[in-house]
Amino acid sequence: MIQALAFYLFSGVLVASAAMVVAARNPVHSVLFLILAFFNAAALFLLNGAEFLAMILVVVYVGAVAVLFLFVVMMLDINFARLREGFLRYLPVGGAVGLVLLAELVLVGTAWVDASSSAALRAAPAAADVHNTRALGRLVYTHYALVFQASGLVLLVAMIGAIVLTLRARPGVRRQDIPRQLARTRESGVEVVKIPPRTGV
Repeated sequence: MIQALAFYLFSGVLVASAAMVVAARNPVHSVLFLILAFFNAAALFLLNGAEFLAMILVVVYVGAVAVLFLFVVMMLDINFARLREGFLRYLPVGGAVGLVLLAELVLVGTAWVDASSSAALRAAPAAADVHNTRALGRLVYTHYALVFQASGLVLLVAMIGAIVLTLRARPGVRRQDIPRQLARTRESGVEVVKIPPRTGV
């Protein structure tokens, strides 16, 4: 009974906060409602016994993505009133995209099947004393080790590409020369100038 009440409580707050993410006029409030929605979703994962997913949701999305959104929204001086001027013009396109996404969610929900007979799930440890995090770690680093490494390689390539795109040579930009800074001495960095009395600025 307590678990059912907690489920309905967290679900209600999650749905309400998700609606406020879209309906809030202030973008800072939207990001704060998004963080609240992530916390409630993590609580729902905990109720279902998926503590690893709850931890990932809090650490990655709340601790990194949502906070990054919040800082970006607060630091950028964006005229949101001007951005909302073309809302009615793009409403049919947005409604069509929303209907397509809704149809996809319905198809996913109706085509869901139980995968308890999957070979990967049978290979996972089923002992009662093994938690989900340990079982998932064993499964990822044994059966899916190559796929896990390939995904890390893709992220590495994306990071290198972002660095290459941002570090382009531009004239008139002063860059940091670390070896020159480390080789700096007192004689080369400090100049003592003797000014005669009554001649200074």
